[in-house]
Amino acid sequence: METDQLIQEIAKRYQLSEGAVKNLMQALQQGSGTMAQFNHPELGGMGQWSRGGMIMIGDMFNNDLKARVNGALTDLAKANEQGAFKSTEPSASSSTYSSQWWPAELGVPSSAGAQNDMRYAIFPAKQRLAIQHAGTIKIYDTKDHQIHGVSQQQGSTYSLSFTSQLGQVKLEELPLVQ
Repeated sequence: METDQLIQEIAKRYQLSEGAVKNLMQALQQGSGTMAQFNHPELGGMGQWSRGGMIMIGDMFNNDLKARVNGALTDLAKANEQGAFKSTEPSASSSTYSSQWWPAELGVPSSAGAQNDMRYAIFPAKQRLAIQHAGTIKIYDTKDHQIHGVSQQQGSTYSLSFTSQLGQVKLEELPLVQ
């Protein structure tokens, strides 16, 4: 299937414009096919998606739009895995990430995010979690946890916890690797 035809079908299926779907496709490609950070007015403004169920959009109480954006990105990710479209960004590459701050040997994260001076990236294939806070990078062993949710709280102190198939996981419970 041609890329244009795929965009048209997904736009029709999820009641989105072709421009919005193309924006999602480009964001997905920049996220190596497993995550997308996008900014499009039709999609609720700024948003973030990662394979495994995490979706955030600027219009946070619009559950219908969240479901449609999630469906479109899930379909695009499947099509990307099957080689249905080539990169539309000349610099996009499956082996690099445009804002990579973690050690290269970890590869491509399944999810990454940031708030203020703290960033995280999750690497399920390597069972690793990278955290950067105040310029320092720490790598944690996620053990048997398949992390799929993140909770971040900042103020005079900061806390970071995750959700896995085993329940809530606090950062301090994970062994430090580096």
